[in-house]
Amino acid sequence: MLFLLFQLDADRYALDARQVAEVLPLVALKALPRMPPWVAGTFSYHGKPVPVIDLTSLALGRPSHRRLGTRMVLMHYPEPGTHSHLLGIIVEKATNTVRRDEADFAACGIDSENARYLGPVANDARGLIQWVRIKDLLPAPVRAMLFPVPLEA
Repeated sequence: MLFLLFQLDADRYALDARQVAEVLPLVALKALPRMPPWVAGTFSYHGKPVPVIDLTSLALGRPSHRRLGTRMVLMHYPEPGTHSHLLGIIVEKATNTVRRDEADFAACGIDSENARYLGPVANDARGLIQWVRIKDLLPAPVRAMLFPVPLEA
């Protein structure tokens, strides 16, 4: 499998590249009032609004540094069944990929109720890489705010 690597401070993380729609430079966002601070805003992608979260803010409590390697990764955020939504994720140092077998990843031994998106880990010469599971990224109340069910006509 191909993974997009990024960092949260000195630690390395991976996103399943099959879920990546596109990697973009940072763009201007429209703020979304009354959202959690890690919901960075929304922007127009091919004429459609896409919500954006700042993964560094979610995980570490501080906004991502605005540097050359900071990117917005458009992900296919899965919904039950076969439907998905586009979700922008701001991550730092998202400049490399790596091929790893899914079996290379093992449970990290810690289950955090507040960070269910942190999945298993793999080891290489530079240390651990933790898999970020997109399907577990948004708590249910935030998911409902960002992707409301449309009213039937």
